[in-house]
Amino acid sequence: MASIVVAKLHPPPPAITGRQTLFGTVHTSTLFVPTKRQGHLAITAKATSESESLSSPSVVKSVKNVWDNPEDRIAVIGLGIAAIVGFWASSNFVAAIDSLPLIPGVFEFIGILFSSWFVYRYLLFKPNRQELFQGINKSISDILGQ
Repeated sequence: MASIVVAKLHPPPPAITGRQTLFGTVHTSTLFVPTKRQGHLAITAKATSESESLSSPSVVKSVKNVWDNPEDRIAVIGLGIAAIVGFWASSNFVAAIDSLPLIPGVFEFIGILFSSWFVYRYLLFKPNRQELFQGINKSISDILGQ
């Protein structure tokens, strides 16, 4: 659980205005900041140990466990270098294809079609979203060996 404490000393007068939109009222605020230092705003945020478990997911713990073994460090470093080289090569490949005159437009059209299909298939209806989350969670557990 996180808590935020705000202390105001000599607060400047806020001006809050509201504007009605299609989705609700949008509130904007403007704060007057004087040129002389008449006051300041101090914000303190404190987090308890409960939020610590949410900030370190199981992927980070798995990488830490692999990194603790001395014989696996070379493999982790090799995979990191391979990922960097793969990213570099793929970005150069995409740049080379992008320089061709007709192919980028075709790929853009294919991307729009695939994105439309993906939204219709997995994101539009709730049972399909649950199916997508189950597939993602299964893939993550297969990768991590759990």
